[in-house]
Amino acid sequence: MSKIIVKKSPPLKGTIRVNGSKNSILPILAASLLSKEKCILNEIPDLKDVEVMCEVLTSLGADVKRKKRGIIEINSYNIDNYEAPYELIRKMRASFLVLGPLLARLGRARVSMPGGCAIGSRPIDLHLKGFKALGAQIDATGGYVNAYTEKLTGNTIYLDFPSVGATENIIMAASLAEGEAVIENAAEEPEIVDLANFINNMGGNIIGAGTKTIRIKGVKELHGAEHTVIPDRIEAGTYMIAAAITNGDLRIENVLTSHIQPVIAKLREAGVYIHENGDHVRVNANHILKAVDIKTLPYPGFPTDMQAQFMALLSVSKGTSLINETIFENRFMHADELKRMGADIKIEGNSAIIKGKNKLAGAPVSATDLRAGAALILAGLIADGETEITNIHHIQRGYAGIINKLKNVGAKIDLIEA
Repeated sequence: MSKIIVKKSPPLKGTIRVNGSKNSILPILAASLLSKEKCILNEIPDLKDVEVMCEVLTSLGADVKRKKRGIIEINSYNIDNYEAPYELIRKMRASFLVLGPLLARLGRARVSMPGGCAIGSRPIDLHLKGFKALGAQIDATGGYVNAYTEKLTGNTIYLDFPSVGATENIIMAASLAEGEAVIENAAEEPEIVDLANFINNMGGNIIGAGTKTIRIKGVKELHGAEHTVIPDRIEAGTYMIAAAITNGDLRIENVLTSHIQPVIAKLREAGVYIHENGDHVRVNANHILKAVDIKTLPYPGFPTDMQAQFMALLSVSKGTSLINETIFENRFMHADELKRMGADIKIEGNSAIIKGKNKLAGAPVSATDLRAGAALILAGLIADGETEITNIHHIQRGYAGIINKLKNVGAKIDLIEA
């Protein structure tokens, strides 16, 4: 089994460049199915999740080519298969996002149920509610969602929860529908805006992305387009915490600071110096940090995808911190692994109470999910001795080149291949 070995490291110093957003590229890849013409996507991170989504598109009949580094070219003219196979969907929940584009383009889709995941249930009922409102017939039995329509027609859809995936899937389906669709209580994440911009670049008519009400006026067809994916705000936040937890001084490039204001605010509250400058931030911490309280919320609130990394930081910050996790019911599994390293964390329902300690100790630990893996790397950077992290496939799903990036700024970290 491959593993990552992290040893106590000096303060990290230097420059790290952030990749394109994982959570943007996956729905954008799915949206390329909406056009019969060639689409070119730039700033694509070299991630396992991207590879899986490209395999899904290929299985549907799309021609997917990786050009030079960071560029993918997709031609979906010949898509002739409306079924996304179980063996691919089970690898990654985001593959379910092809259902909306297939329904819009072919009038039918058969996609395996994505199932649950380690951090909690993520039901697809809001996706299906949206498709039904647009005129699709849905049969969700036998482990598959079968969707059929003679014609999608615009309608008003109220989401009981601002689900990112449901918002994305409904936007894509409605892009080729007849008339206007309105999504109320829509997710407001920057990745939603990026998807809408891509579809608009193809000739779509979407307004209001990034707000609670999104209006999609369906068009007859979408043409090809070239699009550059936004920077990954979660990757940026993770490296900001790497600077903070090691008392380092990092310049983090390719950042949209407007997307990470909740993280910046909480780091400043903890005593971290952050200088925002255009497309980069400088993060400096040269003293003991203090405890802060965090409550995860849908965007523009504090992101649940940064909760685990912040827990690692608060484990060595002065005082007692409280984290209230409101998005996923099972997203504290990393707490037990941090406790193996000496962290003082008590879980009570959806809250974690963290009493900061002077130091942590290296230990064998397991990455229970993507962000948990990042948190363990951060903890390993300041833990005495050696930290051995297994189940690193989770980390490789979301952080392209993380080992070399951290090494280049002074981290003592190595990948041990099986």
